[in-house]
Amino acid sequence: MIEAENLTRVFRTYKKRPGFWGGVLGLFHREFEEIAAARDISFTIREGEFVGFLGPNGAGKTTTLKMLAGLIHPTSGHVTVAGFIPRERKNEYRRIFALVLGQKNQLWWDLPALESFQLLRHIYGIPRPLFQQRLDELATLLDVTGKLNVMVRELSLGERMKMELIAALLHGPRVLFLDEPTIGLDVVSQRAVRRFLREYNRRHRTTILLTSHYMADIKELCERVIVIDHGRKIYDGGLDRLDAGPARKVIRFRPAEGHWPDNWQAPGTPLEAAPGEIALEVPSERVVSACQQILATGNVLDITVEEIPLEDVIHELFSTMAALTRPPSTHG
Repeated sequence: MIEAENLTRVFRTYKKRPGFWGGVLGLFHREFEEIAAARDISFTIREGEFVGFLGPNGAGKTTTLKMLAGLIHPTSGHVTVAGFIPRERKNEYRRIFALVLGQKNQLWWDLPALESFQLLRHIYGIPRPLFQQRLDELATLLDVTGKLNVMVRELSLGERMKMELIAALLHGPRVLFLDEPTIGLDVVSQRAVRRFLREYNRRHRTTILLTSHYMADIKELCERVIVIDHGRKIYDGGLDRLDAGPARKVIRFRPAEGHWPDNWQAPGTPLEAAPGEIALEVPSERVVSACQQILATGNVLDITVEEIPLEDVIHELFSTMAALTRPPSTHG
């Protein structure tokens, strides 16, 4: 469904010199800086896949999505989506994909969402019976049937995002690009959006590419992830391999007396913890012996064993790859 080969996008920005005279000099001689937002990114996504697209801020995720949507032309490289070349922006292509940006709205602020949906029906030429069928299905799945006639500006943030998803899916796209769809939402709304996306993907086999900084989104929805950093792809594979890479656990416990012996030899690496709590990172194979040592040392109110957060795993992946790609020092 999606094939990207050596996808690269370089932005050329003007570097203004400071001060008034810097601005005057810039009228006659300008200096420019080239910034590569995406560098030689290649991947293939099959029809019906739900793929997570991860990376730190500024890694190039949104730029890549916009190139796939045809909003930005690649500087070099080649990409096709369902056999179409996005940069050509053919009407046939625009009918088979949708792009949802979590920080931008496409609905009219001062109109009920239903009126914006009616406008989209005419734009895409959706037959009325099919439009009503899709609207009923989407509104029911997202539990917003009673909100369709409410002004968009009067909806909560979570309700507005649900309406944005309905607007993006009314024409039945085969490919859906989601850029931070749950950003700023409360926990309940995030869960509702995740539940909807999982069910919609199951029902319609829509190919979905999702960027998110909420690891719960990725863990619940995606079996495969693509990780990029500084515009380069550094990982493409199963989420289980990424999540289970470091064979470690976190043990958290609270001493009954509120303190622990100063001369205690910790069976793991101490971590930051809440007041009155002690946290240790230990190898997975030593979890049982570490817990036994803790319980034999003193009285414990409670003790838990947790997985290493996926955010930490990805952060370590970024750090490792950055160290491997960093040029060697020239100092002796």
